[in-house]
Amino acid sequence: MLFMIVERFADCDPVPVYQRVRERGRSLPEGLTYVGSWIEPNFDRCFQLMECDDARLLQEWILGWRGLGITFEIVPVVPSRETQAVVAPHLKAAKRRR
Repeated sequence: MLFMIVERFADCDPVPVYQRVRERGRSLPEGLTYVGSWIEPNFDRCFQLMECDDARLLQEWILGWRGLGITFEIVPVVPSRETQAVVAPHLKAAKRRR
């Protein structure tokens, strides 16, 4: 499954997090894969796309970041192309109803 992790930096300060990544890496438990990330220009939030089959791996990863003043929101997501395939049969049915 894919998860969008919304990470909020305390006081819009990413430096403690980047310092930690430089020193120890991302510290991902086995089975949790980092896909990519995007940062807001004001350093308020980081959006990280992660992949795993067990959400407990996300919990384990988040617990490893305690003490840096950051918070996390976990949002399960589905790629658009996969959602489009699920929705497509319903679009055809809706078209016939007109």
